[in-house]
Amino acid sequence: MFTQIKGDRAIWAIATLLAIFSFLPVYSAASNLAVSSSNTFSFFVKHFMHLALGFAIMYGVHRVPYKYFRGLSMVMVPIVFVLLLITMLQGTTIDGANASRWIQIPIVNMSFQTSTLAAVVLMVYVARYLSKIKDKIITFKETVLPLWGPVFLILALILPANFSTTAIVFTMIMMLAFVGGYPLKYLLVIIGSGLVTLTLFILVAKAFPEAMPNRIDTWISRVENFSSGEDTEADYQIEKAKIAIASGGIQGVGPGKSVQKNFLPQSSSDFIFAIIIEEYGLIGGLFLLVLYSWLLFRIVIVSQKADTIFGKLLVLGVGLPIVFQALINMAVAVELFPVTGQTLPLISSGGTSIWMTCLAVGIILSVSAKREEIKDKETSLEENPLDILSETI
Repeated sequence: MFTQIKGDRAIWAIATLLAIFSFLPVYSAASNLAVSSSNTFSFFVKHFMHLALGFAIMYGVHRVPYKYFRGLSMVMVPIVFVLLLITMLQGTTIDGANASRWIQIPIVNMSFQTSTLAAVVLMVYVARYLSKIKDKIITFKETVLPLWGPVFLILALILPANFSTTAIVFTMIMMLAFVGGYPLKYLLVIIGSGLVTLTLFILVAKAFPEAMPNRIDTWISRVENFSSGEDTEADYQIEKAKIAIASGGIQGVGPGKSVQKNFLPQSSSDFIFAIIIEEYGLIGGLFLLVLYSWLLFRIVIVSQKADTIFGKLLVLGVGLPIVFQALINMAVAVELFPVTGQTLPLISSGGTSIWMTCLAVGIILSVSAKREEIKDKETSLEENPLDILSETI
């Protein structure tokens, strides 16, 4: 089995450690979801199945030569656009608020969050285009439609139901474009255009509130409550998270002994970090922080060792959002950031988040596997110099 696993061994180890560590917190936090059925174990099994499928995706993707992702990104952009359009037109509501983030798949009776797939596809697409124009003279006019057109169209479809994901993806794309050598003056124009578009969107949404009930008000109230520090009903989740963190101390209260999991909404997904701190203390929190920091370090190493510009940008494009999302999730739990609804990668429950994280990790492993293949070939040629002559012939 291990002979079939290619790519960076450290990244495989990090992903596996995060997945294994996730079982106890998810099993513990899911108890408040199983009050009516009194069957917490079913949530454990569900989380196991999500991770199993996720690692199957990771394995399958890492066996695909990463050069094929260039063409696949071109094919997937229109597909993602159609999926997002269908998702938005479904008009899903939760407690009277617009929550058009999931598309229902009736055949298997499950839902899928299309924006997470769109985020990965966009990063691959941008990496492809930036590598294509790397050694050329870049003009803003020539890049508007092929580069920024698909980006703004897809983000426009994600924005109405998921502002936090839109902001994160836009930020990551700006960072990738900067690293990829896109002129800073053009990036400032794009950022300014994005801010103007967001302002116009908010004004239109305010003028026609029936189009997106409660969403704009929710965004504004979260930011206002965070900046003012007022103790309002909207801060209920943060207050419970802080109580959980304060209760954990250095060593925590012990696995499965969390009290706040019974009061904290989304305790197994958005706020699972608070439950981890409560049960495993500062030690558990630092353990996770070290793992994500280690992952960031390995992403940078794999990017630096990639054999092509596309490989370098591809690894950064799909890898940095994983660590960035993890840091945001942790920051929300300790009230360093407004509530966003972002999960903790490979830890939180939720199929779509796990699968798309595994997809991104699989792409990174594919790039590192190619580097290993080249290195093995170079070593073989050094040990057998006659092979050089035979290849030349």
